[in-house]
Amino acid sequence: MAKTQAVSFQLNGKKIETAVEPRELLIHTLRERLLHTGPHIGCETSHCGACTVDVDGMSLKSCTVLSVQCEGADMLTVEGLEQGGVLHAIQQAFHEEHGLQCGFCTPGMMTRTYRLLKENPNPSEQDIRYGIAGNLCRCTGYQNIVKAVQSAARKLAATATA
Repeated sequence: MAKTQAVSFQLNGKKIETAVEPRELLIHTLRERLLHTGPHIGCETSHCGACTVDVDGMSLKSCTVLSVQCEGADMLTVEGLEQGGVLHAIQQAFHEEHGLQCGFCTPGMMTRTYRLLKENPNPSEQDIRYGIAGNLCRCTGYQNIVKAVQSAARKLAATATA
């Protein structure tokens, strides 16, 4: 058995403490130890973005980050978007605009959209396409994903002014 190291961080608003192997990737800690299966294992080379999570205000591909590097971090996965049984505006927009097909890329796409809209609450279509460029969808032509991001931006703006 490999030597383990304690690591603690905030995950979707909850304090997590777990023991991990020093070489353990965050995606494996999330999925196998913590049973947060929203982030998906895709390419394991950081190309597809299916494993995207938000860590300390940045979109990170969790297949390239060691869990021990997240000590003290504040982390959000797609599971943390929904609050109290109510879908987040991003989740609702992806549903309404058919921004998914097989759904494999969707958790990473939504998590990346969350950060994109935090950084730019009113992105142009070009901003959106650039902003999600690190997240690949093998099923769609991205048009409905772009529409979903635009819709989410409108929903969030309306909520902010209400």
